[in-house]
Amino acid sequence: MVLQREAEAPIWGWAKPGDRIHVRAGWLQDEVVTDTDKDGNWRVRLRTPAAGGPFKITITADSSSTMADDPKTTAGRTITLENVMIGEVWICSGQSNMEWSIAPTGYAGPGITGHADVLKKANYPNIRLFDVRNTVAAAPAADCVGEWEVCTPETAAPFSAVAYFFGRMLHEELKVPVGLITSHWSGTPAESWTSEQALRGTPELAARFGEQLAALARQRDDPDQVRAEQAKAVEAWWSRIEAADAEAKVQGWMNLSCDDALWETMRQPTSWTGELEKFDGIVWCRKAVEIPANWAGRELTLELGPIDDVDETYFNGVRVGGLHGSDDWATPRKYTVPALAVKAGRAVIAVLVLDTGGAGGINGKAEQMRLYPAQEAAAKPMSLAGEWRYHVGTQMAKLPRRPADLAINSWTPSALYNGMISPLIPFGIRGAIWYQGESNRPEARLYRTLFPALITDWRRHWGEGDFPFYYVQIAPYAYPNDKGETAELREAQMMTLAAPNTGMAVTMDIGDPGNIHPQHKDEVGRRLALWALAKTYGRKDLVYSGPIYKSMTVDGNRVRLTFDYVGGGLKSRDGKALTHFLIAGEDRKFVPAKAVIDGSTVVVSSDAVSKPAAVRYGWGTTDEPNLANAEGLPASSFRTDDWEGTKPAEGR
Repeated sequence: MVLQREAEAPIWGWAKPGDRIHVRAGWLQDEVVTDTDKDGNWRVRLRTPAAGGPFKITITADSSSTMADDPKTTAGRTITLENVMIGEVWICSGQSNMEWSIAPTGYAGPGITGHADVLKKANYPNIRLFDVRNTVAAAPAADCVGEWEVCTPETAAPFSAVAYFFGRMLHEELKVPVGLITSHWSGTPAESWTSEQALRGTPELAARFGEQLAALARQRDDPDQVRAEQAKAVEAWWSRIEAADAEAKVQGWMNLSCDDALWETMRQPTSWTGELEKFDGIVWCRKAVEIPANWAGRELTLELGPIDDVDETYFNGVRVGGLHGSDDWATPRKYTVPALAVKAGRAVIAVLVLDTGGAGGINGKAEQMRLYPAQEAAAKPMSLAGEWRYHVGTQMAKLPRRPADLAINSWTPSALYNGMISPLIPFGIRGAIWYQGESNRPEARLYRTLFPALITDWRRHWGEGDFPFYYVQIAPYAYPNDKGETAELREAQMMTLAAPNTGMAVTMDIGDPGNIHPQHKDEVGRRLALWALAKTYGRKDLVYSGPIYKSMTVDGNRVRLTFDYVGGGLKSRDGKALTHFLIAGEDRKFVPAKAVIDGSTVVVSSDAVSKPAAVRYGWGTTDEPNLANAEGLPASSFRTDDWEGTKPAEGR
C-alpha cells in the first residue's frame, strides 16, 4: 500500500479488549504502543517521512494475563504488512464516469479508445491501487472489502481510467509513490455519498431527504421486517408487470416451440444500442443451443453475467430464475436448470430483460455467458455469447411503476457514505477527486447546497482540515427533455468553487453529446492533475483552469465580460468565431449573439437587442462552445443572470 508522506498516518484495527498493541514501522526507530478499548478497537499514528520505501510494518497484539483464556492462541498474534511505500494518497469517487475502466470490464464500460496501448505502459511498481467493493449500509461501517495492488497492465485494466491518468501524471511529475483509493458506484446521486449527520444538519437537505432518512433509520432498527415488506411489494409489482406484458405469454415467447425466425438479431453480451439505446421497457431475448446427449437428464448451471435492470429467465419454457431488485443490474446471473427440463437436442434459453431507465441489456463479458453441467464446473462450458434473437415488448410507460424501495440501495441517502466512505476514515490522504453530478440533474438547484455539504462533510469526518477536493464538471450530453437542468447543474458545480481548496476540471470541449460516458478520460485525469500540481504541490508555472466568468459591464448595446484564469490570453480553441453566446434584454428573450475577444475580455452583442441585460454561454445541454485560454483549457458554461423559468433560444 501507500501511506501519506509527511503526515501522522493513522493505523487502526481490532483485537481483544485489554490487548496491548505494538506497532513497529521500518522507517521509525521506536515502536508505537497502545491498548485496545473495551470493544477491542485500537488506533495509532505513525509519523511518515518525505517519501520512500518499500518498508515493513509489524503489528503485534499481546493479551494480558487477566484477559487471555488460552495464552497459546492469544499471546503474540502478529500481522506483517510488506512492501509499504510512503508517498501521495488520493480518494477517487463519484458515479459511472469515475467508475469507467481503462479496458472493457462489463458494466464499468467498454473501456477507452486505445486501451491496449495504454495498458502496455501501465507497469508502475510505485503506483498502488485499491478499489472499494460496492456496498450499502444503514449505519457507518467500520470495514470494507478491497485490497492494495501494485499497478500492472492486469491490475490497471479494470481500474478507473480517470483515477489512473490522474495518478500517473502525479507520479511522473512528483517522482514519488502514489496510492489511489477508488470508491465509486455507477448512476448514484451525491446524497448517497453524504453522511446522515450532514443531511440532517442542513435545513434544506433535511427537508428534502427527511422521509428517506427516517426510512433509513427504520432499516437500521428493524431490517428483517423491512426486507419482508419489500419482497412482498416487489412480488406484487412483478405480477402486474407480467400481466401488462400479456402478449409474451399468449405468443409463448419463453417456450421452445416459439417461432422466432422473424425476430431481429444482436450479438450478446452488449449494452443496447441503435433502436434500443433510448428504449426503456421489456425486450425478449432468445438463444437456441444444442444439448449434447450426455447432458440429458442432468442439472445444468446457466450463467448470463449482469443484466440491466431486471430479468426473468427460462430454459425450454421452464422458469429457472430472475432478479427484480433495484440494484440487481450489476449482479451476474447464475441459475440452476432442473434435470427434468434438460433433453438432448435443440433447446432455447429465453430472457425477459426489463430496462427501467438509462442503459439496458445483457452487458457483462463473453466468458460470463455459459452453460454447463452443475457438477462439472471445471469442464468445458458451452458458450452462450454471440448471436441472439430479440423482440421488443412493452414500453416502460405502459408498465406499472416499481414500488418505492424500502430496503437500502445505492440511491438511499447516506447508504454509500456508510458502506464505502466511512470505512476509509481516517486513512491518511492528501485529497480527493470527484466525477459525479449526472444523477442530480433533476434537482440541479439543490446541488448548490448538497455538493458543498458533501465536501464539508468528508473534511469534518476526516479531521484533516480543508484537504484538496478537485472535481469534474459534467460534459455536454443530449439528456432527454432537458429544460435547462444540465446547465444549472454545471452552474452549481461552478458555484462550489467558492468552497475553500476546491478546483473544477471543465469538459465542455471533450464530451460526446451522443454518449453520457465520453472517451477522453486521459484528458480529464490530466486536467484534475493540473489542479493538484498547481494548487496542492505548488507548481507556479502551470495554468490549471480554463476561463471562469467573473463580471459584466454594459456599454450601450454591448456587454463586456471579464474572466478569471485567462492564462496567456483568451482564444477560440478551433480558430473560428466564438460560438454559443446568447444575449437578452429586460424582456428575458435570449437570442444568438456575436462575441469577439478584446484583450482579456469578450464583447457580446446582437442587432436584435439594443439594451442588453444578460448573457449566457454554453447553456444548452449539448453545447460544445469554443472559448478557451491560450493553454487550450476551455471556459465553463455560465450566465450573468439569475432569472427563473427562462429557456434560451436555440442556436449559436
